[in-house]
Amino acid sequence: MVDTSSCRALGVVLSLAVLAGCASAPRDADESYFARQLPGLSGDWGAAMSPVDNPILEARSLGNPPPALIQQALLAQHERWVGTPYRIGGTSFQGVDCSALVQNVFEETFRLSLPRTTGEQVHQGQPVSRGELVPGDLVFFRPPGRYDHVGIYLGEGRFLHASSSRGVMISRLDNRYWQRHYWQARRTLEPTHLAQRAQVSGQG
Repeated sequence: MVDTSSCRALGVVLSLAVLAGCASAPRDADESYFARQLPGLSGDWGAAMSPVDNPILEARSLGNPPPALIQQALLAQHERWVGTPYRIGGTSFQGVDCSALVQNVFEETFRLSLPRTTGEQVHQGQPVSRGELVPGDLVFFRPPGRYDHVGIYLGEGRFLHASSSRGVMISRLDNRYWQRHYWQARRTLEPTHLAQRAQVSGQG
């Protein structure tokens, strides 16, 4: 006849062994699995991320990946929109103006609804100095004529916008024309929050 107290003792020992095994599993095992090197960004404006990359998780370990993820997401939007002609009041690939491009890109990339016009967009978020620009910030210009102009900062001195002469394109802030007419910049959301929204949008 088996001693019931011995059975109980054996059961307790087995339970503790199982619990100890669970507790010893590294909490960040998934994060280390997804920790991948981001594609090089310097001068590489067409780099595409592998589907297995998870820049948000790597951002937590490196402390500064959100701008890289935002830049990649915006470059993907550039590929979709590049060459679209400029058209006042336009909101589609048949023709788009600067504020409609910004509105579309933010909705599709970050699931963030912005107002339709430049005059309304310039009041979104918080002002940011030119020296503190990060990818995803809105940059505003006051060129000659009736209309102000808006684009999305990509990093490394470049911004995505709908040019009235050449349509959707990437330009440099230090271009003589844009430098002369630079007005201000706004940050709609902190980079970490934008990056999280880009990640969710990319999975959807």
